[in-house]
Amino acid sequence: MKVVIKRFDKDLPLPEYKTSGAAAFDLYVREETVIPSKKVVLVPLNIALQLPENHWALLSARSSLHKMGLMLANGIGVGDYDYRGNGDEYKAALWNYTDSPVTLSKGDRVVQMIVMTREQVSFEEKDKFSTEDRGGFGSTGK
Repeated sequence: MKVVIKRFDKDLPLPEYKTSGAAAFDLYVREETVIPSKKVVLVPLNIALQLPENHWALLSARSSLHKMGLMLANGIGVGDYDYRGNGDEYKAALWNYTDSPVTLSKGDRVVQMIVMTREQVSFEEKDKFSTEDRGGFGSTGK
């Protein structure tokens, strides 16, 4: 699949899969960013995309992000197909859960992205299902 990409700072590399079996590619911090203690900051990730029709982008934390004292404030990020303008730079909403400021350097890899296919659903509403209840949230394996 080909994806049209724009880098805002061409000194930073294009995203790439780091291994042949990688599901996601890493994104790079575009500029040094200080995230104050207990605050959320939008961190620019240096790319805008024009995804193929019926595709979307999922942004998730790299597994090492917690070692910096950071996490994605919104859990995951969703890049819709129509987020595709010239200035639509992807950003990560990062929350610093530590008691000290965290500084990210230009070029740090903090999040990863997976491009996925999209299929919209239609709903058929019913007042009652014919199947039995399973036991509630978190009940598997009790």
